[in-house]
Amino acid sequence: MKSSILLFATALLLSSCAGSKKEKNEEPTTQTPAESLIVRLDSTSKSGRFFFGHHDDTAYGHEWKYVPGKSDVKDVTGEYPGLMNWDLGMIELDSARNLDGVPFKFISEEIIAQNARGGINAISWHLRNPLSGGDSWDVSASPLQQLQENAALSDTLDLWIGRAADFIASLKDAEGNNIPVIFRPWHENTGTWFWWGAGNSTPEQYKDLWKRTRRIFDEKGIDNVVWAYSPDRVPNPEQYFVTYPGDEYVDILGSDIYHFGGADNADQYRQSVRGLLPYVAEEAAKRGKLVAFTETGLESVVMDNWFTEVLLPLVSDIPVAYVCVWRNANQEEKPMHYYAPYPGHPAEADFKKFHDNPKTIFVK
Repeated sequence: MKSSILLFATALLLSSCAGSKKEKNEEPTTQTPAESLIVRLDSTSKSGRFFFGHHDDTAYGHEWKYVPGKSDVKDVTGEYPGLMNWDLGMIELDSARNLDGVPFKFISEEIIAQNARGGINAISWHLRNPLSGGDSWDVSASPLQQLQENAALSDTLDLWIGRAADFIASLKDAEGNNIPVIFRPWHENTGTWFWWGAGNSTPEQYKDLWKRTRRIFDEKGIDNVVWAYSPDRVPNPEQYFVTYPGDEYVDILGSDIYHFGGADNADQYRQSVRGLLPYVAEEAAKRGKLVAFTETGLESVVMDNWFTEVLLPLVSDIPVAYVCVWRNANQEEKPMHYYAPYPGHPAEADFKKFHDNPKTIFVK
């Protein structure tokens, strides 16, 4: 999204709120779905509130899979999360299911349902390594280092990006309008675990990947994407922008920072967040961008008060538009891999208290 979009969209909102009337012969101003979502997120963050997000929320939970209308978050709080995150991994291979086995048809239907109830959708993409054939975590080969001289590899990557774009373009509501989504590709690039990450590409190669992605989306006329840039934690704040593709390519400045080690490492987690997110928020304000805590969580929620005593205080003074925790994997597959309390979990009462705080946004 061009750097002027946020300012332009915000101006439209302010103009509307002021009750200004159009001249008889003045053409009506229309917003793209992406611009409308930017205005909504901007208004939310300026109000001091934020959307709470959860990955794959209605696909499965700690003790269930594919039960219509079910959600661990809803079962505890009475409401769905305000934001749901979904992943496009395997869309690049034209698969019917993503990397976690969730059917893309189901994802599309749930994005439509979440949008209809007034919620927001975000999309990440753990795609395969186009050079080795392995998954996102396969760093045995570095595709970005060979794109310039390997035409077949370049064509494959273009095809894959195009398939992701086509899926997003297909998301429409009951009236046929494009549904806006936050798209967060090439995330956690400051870490070394993804084939597009640090050590597997140069900063310029990573920036070119973003520009390639935007070019393909823009050539297809995609108008319902809000673009989120989300590195992992960095050794110093300035490092955050080393791989930044530029203001004209990004709408949201985010960061992925997880809490590891339970209560013993709570202070270390707090330091990591406070050492980066306020800086990102300041830069977002200067650049006319939104800020978000794009991915976080404490696996198994091993602290009974984590949501109200750790997470909430960290973001209360930062104008984040949303905070997203990761998924609740089914206990038959990964019994300890969950990031939101389910009914009967020791942190259930704390999560309800977090939900009841006026800063958090969930949806019916």
